[in-house]
Amino acid sequence: MASVEVRKSRALRARSGPSKLQPARSMPLDYRYSAGASPANGAGGGPDANGVGRRAAAAEAENGGEVVVRLEGGDADSPYSSTAVTAAEEEEVGERGGGGDEVDSAATATPRRLSPRAAASPTEGDARWGDTSSYGAKKKHRVFCQLPNGDWALCTVITTSGDESVVKVSEGKVLRLKTECLQPANPEILDGVDDLMQLSYLSEPSVLYNLQYRYSKDMIYTKAGPVLVAVNPFKKVSLYGNEYIDAYRNKSMDSPHVYAIADAALCEMKRDEVNQSIIISGESGAGKTETAKIAMQYLASLGGGSGIEYEILQTNPILEAFGNAKTLRNDNSSRFGKLIEIHFSTTGRICGAMIQTFLLEKSRVVQCAVGERSYHIFYQLCAGAPASLKEKLNLKKVDGYKYLKQSCCYSIAGVDDAQMFRTVTQAMNIVHISKEDQESVFAMVSAVLWLGDVSFTVIDNENHVEIIVDEASKTVSELLGCSIEDLNLALSKRHMKVNNENIVQKLTLAQATDTRDALAKSVYASLFEWLVEQINKSLSVGKRRTGRSISILDIYGFESFDKNSFEQFCINYANERLQQHFNRHLFKLEQEEYVEDGIDWAKVDFEDNQDCLSLFEKRRKRQGICCPSLCRRGGL
Repeated sequence: MASVEVRKSRALRARSGPSKLQPARSMPLDYRYSAGASPANGAGGGPDANGVGRRAAAAEAENGGEVVVRLEGGDADSPYSSTAVTAAEEEEVGERGGGGDEVDSAATATPRRLSPRAAASPTEGDARWGDTSSYGAKKKHRVFCQLPNGDWALCTVITTSGDESVVKVSEGKVLRLKTECLQPANPEILDGVDDLMQLSYLSEPSVLYNLQYRYSKDMIYTKAGPVLVAVNPFKKVSLYGNEYIDAYRNKSMDSPHVYAIADAALCEMKRDEVNQSIIISGESGAGKTETAKIAMQYLASLGGGSGIEYEILQTNPILEAFGNAKTLRNDNSSRFGKLIEIHFSTTGRICGAMIQTFLLEKSRVVQCAVGERSYHIFYQLCAGAPASLKEKLNLKKVDGYKYLKQSCCYSIAGVDDAQMFRTVTQAMNIVHISKEDQESVFAMVSAVLWLGDVSFTVIDNENHVEIIVDEASKTVSELLGCSIEDLNLALSKRHMKVNNENIVQKLTLAQATDTRDALAKSVYASLFEWLVEQINKSLSVGKRRTGRSISILDIYGFESFDKNSFEQFCINYANERLQQHFNRHLFKLEQEEYVEDGIDWAKVDFEDNQDCLSLFEKRRKRQGICCPSLCRRGGL
């Protein structure tokens, strides 16, 4: 089993383009939706070599080259004091042997772009400066110190006295803090190593610094033992293709890369005759879907020859059109989970595939946040459908539909929806979806859009309603192949069976609106499932099945909003389970094996999320106890 940990980096921009066939440094050229995804705070470059931002330099200039900073709220538990001196006293501090005060740059600069979510508290298992501090002061060793805002800063030890040390953060800024809170930094020769396992001190700041250092050199891939860490560059680059595929296949390149992970999975499948899995995890917007596509590209290139590999790659435009959407964090965010199982023959050639999907975000069909979009296909159909199809489906502009205009976002920077629609129809042709079926698919897409415009009128004093017979209701009934009466019966009345007796209950305006939205979500979800079934028929292995396969898991990442829906709960729960799987294989099982073999080793502490999972999975007092009753309600 291989694992790829995908991370986001929004802070730095590459300063120059990479040369031909150098170690892999970025994401694929086919990164269509990433053009507008980079946040504004990434512009203007990153921190300097010491990790200190530009605001500190500005503060120095304003004070005539001297920085005077006060740290408020110091206490006995903090490694920081609450006094300050000018930068001019730096030399004197060193001469006094640590008897002076310190200058804290935390209030004027944020020296670390890749920072932890919260300040980490010292633990016994962490590598510490400790007993070697005096020697380190003489050698001017580098250390990491954690600033009050949680960021790590790379420092140089000036002097030590008792349990306190004075460190130099950058030119003109020094700190006095408790020695036990310092983390030793790796020697400069280890800056930017390919594998985190090569670091002398494997700690949180060392990992962050190594990833940032490599990213500043346009090297976004780093190994962590069996795990590949990928940092999303949020830009188009051309470091993927046949030349790189050949280089990794011929083993002429060994730098960290998704190609290397895919190649290892393929080699082990052939050698051991055991199915392999590549698990891609990371937060929303980290680049998991693009990473999965890169792995598929490599496998298709090495295992090609039958033609089926081209069909497998062409499933991506279809699934992305119907299952991806623009969010505030990602222009091409997967709103469903996908497991693609690629089957190989005894000769190592691809002979078929099967796709499983789960957790489609149905609520996005009827509602999405301001600045986001619903699924790409809605916008692609309105922009790229031929005139004859637009007339047949009675299509309007995107800003004419209630479901689409509520977010006030209709386009994506750098993306041509009309061209993408043509790409989707070409992909449908390749996976053998007939023209007639394609037209039926687009009719259902149009029906979903028009359903949002169906309105109701109150017919009595109890707020019961009926649908208004207008263009929207007529178009929906025509596209769905039902009468206006049937549509009205489905949306304004609820049918129940009590004691073998059929009961019809009239709905209120709020209930009818919820029923309408539930129908729209149900139609779209059924359409998505049908498309996956048709794709699987086209990619079916049949009698060619050998039992050898490589599976690639791409599940959309953990998200936290001001208001999380039940769907979001399911998504985050799935991510917690995936994280537990990762912890179990990388930490728990490995350490248990060390114990069984009697190996002398230092226990690795890690953040275990088992308590969080137990909250929802234990039989007693579990939060998930409400799920059966929720599932019996409409509108989920």
